[in-house]
Amino acid sequence: MGRHGWDSDTRRWRLTALLGVGAAALALVVTLFSTLSGGPSTVGTTRDGDKVHGTPASPGGTPEPNVGWGFTHTQYSADEGADTADRSAERLLGQNGGLAQNQHIMGWGADNPEPVEGHYDFGALDRRIDFMRASGGTPVITLCCSPDWMKGGRAGADRTDWSRASLEKAPAPDHYQDFADLAATVARRYPDVKHFIVWNEFKGFWNDAESRWDYEGYTKLYNLVYRALKKVDKDIMVGGPYLVMDSVDPRDENASTALKGPWGAMDQRVLDAFSYWNAHKAGADFTVVDGSSYTRDDDLLPNEFAATDKLTAVGEWLRRQTHDLPLWWAEYYVEPGDGNGNRTGWTEPHRVAVQATGMIAMVEGGASSGFYWNPEDRTGTDCAGCLWTPTDSAGGGKALPMYDLVSRFARAFPPGTAYETVQVAPDDVPNVRVLAGARTVLVVNTLDRTISAQVDGKRFDMRPYEVKWLDR
Repeated sequence: MGRHGWDSDTRRWRLTALLGVGAAALALVVTLFSTLSGGPSTVGTTRDGDKVHGTPASPGGTPEPNVGWGFTHTQYSADEGADTADRSAERLLGQNGGLAQNQHIMGWGADNPEPVEGHYDFGALDRRIDFMRASGGTPVITLCCSPDWMKGGRAGADRTDWSRASLEKAPAPDHYQDFADLAATVARRYPDVKHFIVWNEFKGFWNDAESRWDYEGYTKLYNLVYRALKKVDKDIMVGGPYLVMDSVDPRDENASTALKGPWGAMDQRVLDAFSYWNAHKAGADFTVVDGSSYTRDDDLLPNEFAATDKLTAVGEWLRRQTHDLPLWWAEYYVEPGDGNGNRTGWTEPHRVAVQATGMIAMVEGGASSGFYWNPEDRTGTDCAGCLWTPTDSAGGGKALPMYDLVSRFARAFPPGTAYETVQVAPDDVPNVRVLAGARTVLVVNTLDRTISAQVDGKRFDMRPYEVKWLDR
């Protein structure tokens, strides 16, 4: 069967993005300290002097999900292409311990897993999971979306409706338990997968009558899935709610008065949905959300680098609400798309620089894991923002600049990293973003011109929008 599922890159309404770091940084660039599982959370000082938390173990002594930074497979990936290209991508990903990899159970490259009640088709999902294993990545499964018969459609693989309207429809309430049973079947089929995300972006859970999210319905589904997975294996780690952390113009009628900044204001309806899930969830081993640095109207406030402060602020808010439950970003974006959802307006150095700034900001907000969306694109010629070249031809599967960023970030800053203070020359503070561990310092030039910077006692030149890695 062919690849099915609507590719989220084409969605304009979904505002997912990277976290980021703002323009007003201090001379002492500091990020948080994380401890190993079970230890206390250390506290560092951010650019504005506020405290930020590290990434401690889950409350109650549960081991923290040790996943780290990686990517989510979407419609096209390296599990199904030219053999030489697939092997090239597999070798690339297997270097230095591999990258965390996430896959949905239906759509985004996976077929309908249960086209008829009690009859399963895991061929496409098996292929993706096998690729994750072969390439050395930590596998993560997102439990979305649901077979047609669970949401009022017709049963049968040849009758699956792959339209956006159908794929994004939630199971009917009387099929919530059926979906939880499917989640348990998936968990039993892949016993080496220990990390599961429940649903995706509250798809189908919008309450039109009240113009708000149906957080009661999602939480009921989440709780059934959570309990079903824990019955399969108590050591399985489960997270939600995978909300889109939308922000709006501060003058918007739905703007939050409590969580706002130069980047805009959070949509209060999103915060309300999160708060309900957080108060009524059966349990969680980690929190997972997605979001963008830009507003719902695609505004980067006050600019593309400073806008990423939004996601630091959001991360800090989430950690406070969950009492420092480990935080993941399932998707993150810093470059608004065009009318067709394409993000091709920036040069690749510019794109990588803002992405790096966003990843730094995710860490500053307390995140320990993040998944880059859509590593491969076969619809264009330039593959803007891809991790590797398209694998539909023999010469594909080669690393691109974004892969270098994501893979090096994952190696340099895994969960449990103790982040350290580094000195930045006062004149350089407005121009660079910095993240430092014991062995590595990441420095980003946020200007479209060459600069000379002094960081961690070293003086060096940086090209326009250069991302530089320093050994310590």
